[in-house]
Amino acid sequence: MKLLLMIAAMSAMAQPVVIRAARLFDGRSDTLQSPGVVVVDGGKILSVGGVEPFGLRVIDLGDATLMPGFMDAHVHLGFQFGMDRRQEIIDEQARTPAEIALRAQKYLRATLHAGFTTVRNLGDSNGVDTAMRNAINAGEIEGPRILSAGKSLSALGGHCDFTNGLRPGFLGHEPDWRDGIVQSTETGRQAVRYNVKYGADLIKICATGGVLSLNNDVESAQLTQAELDAIIDEAHAKGKKVAAHAHGATGAKRAVRAGIDSIEHGSFLDDEVLTLMKQKGTFYVPTLHALWSLKEAEKKGSVMDPRTKVKMNAADRRIHETFRSAVARGIRIAYGTDAGVGVHGTNAEEFVLMVQLGMKPIDALKSATSVDAELFGIADQVGTLEAGKIADIIAIPGNPVSDIAKTREVFFVMKDGRVVKNRPKVN
Repeated sequence: MKLLLMIAAMSAMAQPVVIRAARLFDGRSDTLQSPGVVVVDGGKILSVGGVEPFGLRVIDLGDATLMPGFMDAHVHLGFQFGMDRRQEIIDEQARTPAEIALRAQKYLRATLHAGFTTVRNLGDSNGVDTAMRNAINAGEIEGPRILSAGKSLSALGGHCDFTNGLRPGFLGHEPDWRDGIVQSTETGRQAVRYNVKYGADLIKICATGGVLSLNNDVESAQLTQAELDAIIDEAHAKGKKVAAHAHGATGAKRAVRAGIDSIEHGSFLDDEVLTLMKQKGTFYVPTLHALWSLKEAEKKGSVMDPRTKVKMNAADRRIHETFRSAVARGIRIAYGTDAGVGVHGTNAEEFVLMVQLGMKPIDALKSATSVDAELFGIADQVGTLEAGKIADIIAIPGNPVSDIAKTREVFFVMKDGRVVKNRPKVN
């Protein structure tokens, strides 16, 4: 009897299913379609719109908008800062890779259930992000599709030197290219090769200082032009894209000149670098969510290093101006949050912040779907609702173009054709 029930269940799962809602955003168009109808079969999208097939199982989501699964170009799934950020930095050094991965399970689930079905994890250590990616791909744990950057590449003492603030000799050796530390063009190439050897899908570099690191100015340029040229050349030769953490204009200009694929954060970008980015088609990932999260935590009494607070306030004063200028220039803006600095699962707050700063709601939605898919290099698989694409589909109540805050309320999530979240009744 149990065997018959299992066979019947497997047979039912193998049948095409119709997902129906009042509206549909395909990820690319400037307007919504009505009604929204998507037919899914075997983990792929069979058809979008048109006449609804008769006789198939229907998931009717009512007054909602169907969309491609959201994408986030900048997350850190291995951690989440609490209210004492100084202590969290210290605690991170004490955690084993196993503990980091186990703690991350709730972050993976929160991200997926918020509707983010594909993410780029931009910097972890000890192979945790690649291990999580592999386990998710194998169906062993639940989480978003992950593109892993492995270890971030940094100048010695730069923003992504994870030994900052630790005593000399803590590792038993001075960190080198195996730890992501670049001291020359050759060690830059070695660091890229090392990351690729151990499974990196892309490369992340730290071209400038940062807000949360303990011993460098947020705007300072931290890799030479020659080093950036070598790193990006090596990565591109291996078919890997490169993302640059870059708050300051000088470091960002060097990265753009070297052929970087995306500038992350970009708080202090000036007219010259924005012009270069427009000319070269460089993507901009503003991560407004990160500074917003830090400011919100500060209101609630978070503890942070005084150096961090100074840098946070300086970046916060400039990021809004930079974002508005990038929108006005028509620079390709991709969606990323820096979740981990903020709370995992609140990724949709970026939509609200982007629209508040003048971006059109439909363009904000594109940034997290078709634009991110192009940046990730997987636009042939995800990012739009089209026949033949992977069935990553979410639903939002009402109309997110009329009220972008509805993106916070994703209630239906399908990834790879499998429903992982569905609050309404399935008919």
